[in-house]
Amino acid sequence: MSSEQTNHSSTEPTKEGVVSHASIVPVADVLPPSVVLLPVSQTSIFPGMIVPVVLPEGALTNAIENVMKGSGYVGVVLAREDAAAEAASPPTTMTGLPMEPAAEERGKKKPKPKADPLEDALYWEYGVVAKVLKRINLPDNQVSILLNGVQRFRIKAIVSREPHVVANVDYLPDEVTKDTELEALLRTAVSQFKQLAKDNPLISEEVKVALVNIDGPGKLTDLMASVLVRDVDSYQDLLACNDVKERLQQLLLLLRKEQAVQNVQKQIHDEINQKVSAAQREFYLSEQLKVIQRELGHTDEKTKLVEKFEKRLKDLKPNKEVRARIDEEIEKIQNLHEQSSEYSVSLNYLDWATQIPWGVRTDENYDLGRARKILERDHFGLKDVKERVLEFLAVKKLKKSSEGSIICFVGPPGTGKTSLGKSIATALGRKFFRFSVGGMRDEAEIKGHRRTYVGAMPGKVIQGVRRVGAQNPVFMIDEVDKIGSSFSTGGDPASALLELLDPEQNKEFLDHYLDIPFDCSEILFVTTANTIDTIPPALLDRMEVIELHGYSDTEKYHIAKRHLIPRQLKKNALKASQLKFSAAGLRFLISHYARESGVRNLEKQIAKICRKVAYRIALGSKKAVTIDDAKTLERYLGNAPYAPEFGPEAHRPGVAVGLAWTQLGGEVLFIESVGSESAKGGLELTGSLGDVMKESANIAYSYIRNRHHELDLDKSFFDKNTIHLHVPSGATPKDGPSAGITMAASLYSFLSKKPIREKLAMTGELTLTGRVLPVGGIKEKLLAAKRNGIKTVLLPRANERELKSIEPEIRKGLKIHKVATMREVLRHLF
Repeated sequence: MSSEQTNHSSTEPTKEGVVSHASIVPVADVLPPSVVLLPVSQTSIFPGMIVPVVLPEGALTNAIENVMKGSGYVGVVLAREDAAAEAASPPTTMTGLPMEPAAEERGKKKPKPKADPLEDALYWEYGVVAKVLKRINLPDNQVSILLNGVQRFRIKAIVSREPHVVANVDYLPDEVTKDTELEALLRTAVSQFKQLAKDNPLISEEVKVALVNIDGPGKLTDLMASVLVRDVDSYQDLLACNDVKERLQQLLLLLRKEQAVQNVQKQIHDEINQKVSAAQREFYLSEQLKVIQRELGHTDEKTKLVEKFEKRLKDLKPNKEVRARIDEEIEKIQNLHEQSSEYSVSLNYLDWATQIPWGVRTDENYDLGRARKILERDHFGLKDVKERVLEFLAVKKLKKSSEGSIICFVGPPGTGKTSLGKSIATALGRKFFRFSVGGMRDEAEIKGHRRTYVGAMPGKVIQGVRRVGAQNPVFMIDEVDKIGSSFSTGGDPASALLELLDPEQNKEFLDHYLDIPFDCSEILFVTTANTIDTIPPALLDRMEVIELHGYSDTEKYHIAKRHLIPRQLKKNALKASQLKFSAAGLRFLISHYARESGVRNLEKQIAKICRKVAYRIALGSKKAVTIDDAKTLERYLGNAPYAPEFGPEAHRPGVAVGLAWTQLGGEVLFIESVGSESAKGGLELTGSLGDVMKESANIAYSYIRNRHHELDLDKSFFDKNTIHLHVPSGATPKDGPSAGITMAASLYSFLSKKPIREKLAMTGELTLTGRVLPVGGIKEKLLAAKRNGIKTVLLPRANERELKSIEPEIRKGLKIHKVATMREVLRHLF
């Protein structure tokens, strides 16, 4: 055994992934001919090195215990990457860098494979026999052992596999031929290694110190190799070579390769430094150039910006406060450096402030005759709504001011609320701007963000006046009934709207971004909503509500003829001669495909037909299409979604038809009652009913039960049977008191075993004493009745005033009975 395997001097701390050279224990004179193999995947070990290895609890830790009781030597070999799960990561070098698999283009001869294919599949051929110095138990059932590398070996054969792998090995002691060539090679390698270590931060000071203190060419070669080796093939080549001179030649090749890599790294580093220096030089020269240009009277970039802002202000009429604030910001950017963050903030502020139409107004036109013509041109029907709008404009004309109440159009979707706002703007000759507050949860969307935030900008109001370029536009705020609030930020957009829509406060509306009062009193605000129930009371108090009811089938017919069909023909590049709608076909389309209160779905169906016809024409068809009957509509739109609801099942005892009112308009509501024997009796309710509707059902049940004598009903039936009352469309929540008389009618029909008259519907709230109280949405309910083929309607007598205001065309074809008590209701049922 060579003397190079003793008297090792310390080089590095012995921690995970770090190695040492030290004379911890003396080496035995004779190494065992067979050793237990310790496969590792992330550690490269050379003779004379001390390496810590962490092992999971299992067969290997049991093997280490047996080794420490015996000779104390193990054979450290590299496991192949596909041999075991723990060998998935590449080996690491002395510097802690991962070993890379050898590239095939290196051209070096790989170690000769063993004859036994199983052996070759598990381990690489060469390894290092090491002394186990210490064992330490770690958490998570792991064990750390400290290994002292002793000598190279080559696996001859696997002699045992259970309980652990044991192999016969051939030891490869260093062969040293001391001559001039060896001395030259060693000096060259040490010199190049020292040069490499100067600029390589990965080579630690401990390695540099060990380089000076270690004697012997073999140990020095192994020390330098432990730092430089990067791949498995290089590691195996160095272990296979016990001739020190040949090993030094291999080491010089590794040094040359590492030096080449380091030169490229240095070149990249120098290029980056050069670019940074160039940028600093460019900045210095640009500053000098600015000074020279200023001396010569040339205009710099800041001066150009200031001139641009001043030019904008010439066309505006800002008041003194606004002008002073803008001048203050202009002075600030002139004194700030362009690279300053505050500079970009002030520049963005000036860009906004100088584009707001301070004092710019459009000429208004209060010609009521012209306004009436525009409203009639753009909208069919809505007579009451048009009158209300014209009255509103008349007051504005007399006051010569926009101050006053705010219009709020309330009605189902698709009834023309937004288009009415556009018509008002057209009639007045004002610019129009629309934004929606539906789902808005941050008041900053209306009042703007403060400039302290990155990406801050003004709110919707200032954005709107900047876009339209006038201080007196028509602002339409959509979906005010769907405005939200944020619990996380504490913001409440509805409260921000209070200031905006209050004529006494919006004269000095303060946007957080601008921080300058802006006069919003000249803006005509128009809002829209589907219902007033969810509008905050304080906000509703500031608005004048104008209700838009649903359209009748006749109104839909004329709207489709005058507006929807021409618009969709134009959008789909069709001529009137290529697609025609007969009166019968259009009415069938309305009654069977578009029963909604509005006309939005009707327009969608017309658009669908237009697209299909356009497709046919694009394919070469020249035949004109006429929509004239149900069969043609079914070909283009499929089966009608609205099938007749009054089948045989609707005309049986226990079934009553009610009229309901939702945000989408009026609807027909079926209520069914059946009974089943039960000892407890009582009333069972189903159909997603709300609390108010449940109370109405209990009132109806109590009314019928308490008057069983008058109604000629068997009282014992109530005690022995449970009556089940159900409202179909169970997935749809329902609430409200207006179905009270309908529920009572359903119960009485079931108990008396009499079917209610066909095509009869009713609405009204019922009290315990039998009085019928008024309900809302009379017009919408009558429209729903007509759409569904109802012929007779029972309404509360207290709703007679609303009934008189409804257009005769809506009442036409309906036999309306006004009732004040439940007795009157029962007289009309059968």
